[in-house]
Amino acid sequence: MKNSAQDVRKHILDTAYGIIAQKGFSGVGINEILTSAGVPKGSFYYYFGTKEAFGEALLEEYFDTYLARVDDILSVPGNTAAERLLQYFGYWASSQSSPDATAKCLAVKLGAEVSDMSETMRHALHKGTQRVIQRITTALREGEDDGSLSLSIAPERMAEMLYHLWLGACIRQKITRDNAALETTLTTTRHLLNLNA
Repeated sequence: MKNSAQDVRKHILDTAYGIIAQKGFSGVGINEILTSAGVPKGSFYYYFGTKEAFGEALLEEYFDTYLARVDDILSVPGNTAAERLLQYFGYWASSQSSPDATAKCLAVKLGAEVSDMSETMRHALHKGTQRVIQRITTALREGEDDGSLSLSIAPERMAEMLYHLWLGACIRQKITRDNAALETTLTTTRHLLNLNA
């Protein structure tokens, strides 16, 4: 069957994502994932080898999917780079405030949990978050080029600062279970980008 191996592998990852987004990585066993996916245990080890390798693949798949969505938002025709960036951060705020665990950021969910227990998964998180920061950097540069943004610091530094700000707000939102941190961060983002008008 055409692409059947890739289809099974993706099905395992997609099924696991929904479970791990709710319970975390350590709280989920391989058997739970495979039972939910309806896949025999041998298939898991064929595609991933170890749970750690599976975690790395899960994070890579997550960032690929997430960044495809980011690219869609940041390439909307007819909008300035500043407008596209605000749409992206608005999307970030709305997805993080969703009651659906699968809509939320997996880097937030797993960052602190797996970074101390798996160097492989920590590296996948680092690489994925760097890709997000690079997208923000590119959009900031485009904003300077099209005149919709006037930055007080270099785009690379601003992108890192904004990403760190939003990551922290997402963790705070998990603690407080309200959206105040996300709303404040959206306002702060506008201020940092000189878009208060």
